[in-house]
Amino acid sequence: MTVVARTGLIGAVLGIAISMAVLGGARAEDGGPPVQGGSLTWGVETEPTTLNPHLNGQAKAKLLLRNVFESLLARTADGGYVPWLATGYKVSDDGRTYSFTLRDDVTFSDGQKFNAAAVVTNFTRVKDPAYSAAISTGPISHIAEARAVDDRTVELTLKDPYAPFLDYIAALEIISPAAFASPKLKAGGSEVAGTGPFILDRYTKGQDAHFVRNPAYNWAPSTASHQGPAYLDEVTYRFLSESSVRTGALSSGQVDLIEGISGNDAELFRDDPEFRYQHALNSGTPCTLYLNTTFGPTQDVRVRRAVVAAVDVDAVLQSVYRGERTRSWGITAPIDIQLYDASIERSYGNDPALANQLLDEAGWTGRDAEGFRTRDGQRLRIEATQAQATLRDQRDVLLQALQAQLRQKAGIDLAIATVDPGTYADRTASGRFDAILNSTTPAGDGFNIEYHYLPVDRGGRINYSRTAAPKVLGWLQAAAATLDRKTRFDLYARLQRYAIVEQGLGLPLYVPEDQIAAASHVHGEGFRPFFQMPENAYGIWLER
Repeated sequence: MTVVARTGLIGAVLGIAISMAVLGGARAEDGGPPVQGGSLTWGVETEPTTLNPHLNGQAKAKLLLRNVFESLLARTADGGYVPWLATGYKVSDDGRTYSFTLRDDVTFSDGQKFNAAAVVTNFTRVKDPAYSAAISTGPISHIAEARAVDDRTVELTLKDPYAPFLDYIAALEIISPAAFASPKLKAGGSEVAGTGPFILDRYTKGQDAHFVRNPAYNWAPSTASHQGPAYLDEVTYRFLSESSVRTGALSSGQVDLIEGISGNDAELFRDDPEFRYQHALNSGTPCTLYLNTTFGPTQDVRVRRAVVAAVDVDAVLQSVYRGERTRSWGITAPIDIQLYDASIERSYGNDPALANQLLDEAGWTGRDAEGFRTRDGQRLRIEATQAQATLRDQRDVLLQALQAQLRQKAGIDLAIATVDPGTYADRTASGRFDAILNSTTPAGDGFNIEYHYLPVDRGGRINYSRTAAPKVLGWLQAAAATLDRKTRFDLYARLQRYAIVEQGLGLPLYVPEDQIAAASHVHGEGFRPFFQMPENAYGIWLER
């Protein structure tokens, strides 16, 4: 069968938290045609740990990387697909063979030709654990064979039908085959070329990344604001990790645009005619405190459920974000309405009586001099590990607010450990941690849920609860094997209630969102369709 797009219901709710959801398109109220040329400086919260898009797991880094790297398909606002580097695709009746026809006018910025051999090289290398490590156990592990039928046709054969496969295809960025021979492949950089509208010109660690326009670019997807090269001559992303520093830089004219705006700072730009403020809920998994089922006191389901029951999340979010974040309840964002079962809302939490009953049943009946619960002379201490590289959106303050609530309402000592990338990698690989605060965007339609809930050795590369429950694996396998939307929804709904209410595998906190504030001379900034993360600089132009 030939497939050109998939429609859904997500578009019906996009308006709840988004001001504009086009691919960086100019808005009608800007007035006049876009202007060619100019330099933009953008203050961003997160510095990439690697500039290789295959290996970078930071959602915030996509803002930079999408200037350079592109995928075979693009997503539409309702979750469908449109051609990008591929002109179309076919899926066999048994759901195991995907054939993609490719554009014949695309060139990587290093001069390499974009063709079927280049695409096959990407899939083959990403599947190799020597290159991609844990990523190789994810969705790409479902591929049995990738082959170039001819110069413009790629055929991917799966081991079994896998429903989220097109989501993965639309998420995997294609890099130049020459990059795989570069000694800088793992770190990324100018030697790892893409097909995008900009070319990485310079990266200064700890300071900025500078991109210049790709003059040959002429293959944007139909969801883009225009065709042809980008409007801007160049764009510089300055790494400004502190929200107040970004805010000050925009207010003083040091930068033209910022993202990642704290709840306290949103009001500075929302009603000021010198600026434009926009925000949008992301798809993917909410910011969640995941509780380890295999290590420390959270091995006991009663302790995990007590953590989930004790916290008044609404009060926490109000105190930290001043009403500028949206409460989450489940294992995926509410805008993913084809996956999200809203019946879980208000079915748990903010119940200190239940939390204390569960802790009493678990034997944590004593109290020390500071009021923390004890058992056999040991304090009930849960350590939340936070990676310095992904610390954003005031999540350090968020953990402190949780710390206060758990102490006050349940006598739990929540310790906070912000660690370097090496320590974080060691802890997550060994499983020697109590809890981890995490969210993941972009992804969608199932494989993001798989990342969090499949067994660690079967694709759950960010399964921070370390659950290996057979019923969870069964639900995920059944959901991946069917194309029936209702069946998949029901399976994910069962998983959601089991994970949060019954087992306390995590405490959902808020739906990740992105915010943009721009000076009034900047036009065309916006959010990606479907995922609703800040789009790259392709559609941005500057008023003269």
